[in-house]
Amino acid sequence: MTTETLDTVLTLLLEESRTWHVPIVTLIKERSHDPFQILISTVLSLRTKDEVTTVASHRLFEIADTPQKMLGLSAAAIQKLIYPVGFYKRKSENILEICRILQEEYQGHVPDDLDRLLALPGVGRKTANLVLTLGFDKPGICVDTHVHRITNRFGYVQTRFPDETEMVLREKLPAKWWIPINDILVAFGQGLCKPVSPFCSTCRVAQYCERIGVDKSR
Repeated sequence: MTTETLDTVLTLLLEESRTWHVPIVTLIKERSHDPFQILISTVLSLRTKDEVTTVASHRLFEIADTPQKMLGLSAAAIQKLIYPVGFYKRKSENILEICRILQEEYQGHVPDDLDRLLALPGVGRKTANLVLTLGFDKPGICVDTHVHRITNRFGYVQTRFPDETEMVLREKLPAKWWIPINDILVAFGQGLCKPVSPFCSTCRVAQYCERIGVDKSR
């Protein structure tokens, strides 16, 4: 798939996405535009379904929506609030350590620098880029499993890992798509372009897709 074709595909999917489920972290951005809540919600969302993350984030932020308030909770209390997110025990410890660092090193604020975000416990490139793009409106490309899988399925990239996909996209993806590509392809991947047996028969962009790795579809 060429960049010109991808531009057509993303334009069509952007139109379609208005009727799709909106990722939880994007909803938090729309409601609060709070980098701290975006950061913590993204940490909670790793290997966790959106509906679980939504409920857990809401419970947690009702009690503690700042680093200072979060540090007033024990790890056990956070675990109870965020259960049953994946790896909730480890995430509760990471959240407390993140908040400690934010208080001690950044006066309670989330840094708007990629390297500083990556230094926080439990924060990888996906989370750091999401905080930069949604929390600070700074350029970045968030590549989760959906973005990695679908851009490879399209034939736009040929990569093995999400971090590699991010670097390739930074080289060839037009800047106007850097921030929206994650929301578009996450919603697309959750609704139509499933990992196994995607809904190609009802997909608006099927004619453009090279269907790399698709053995069967619906």
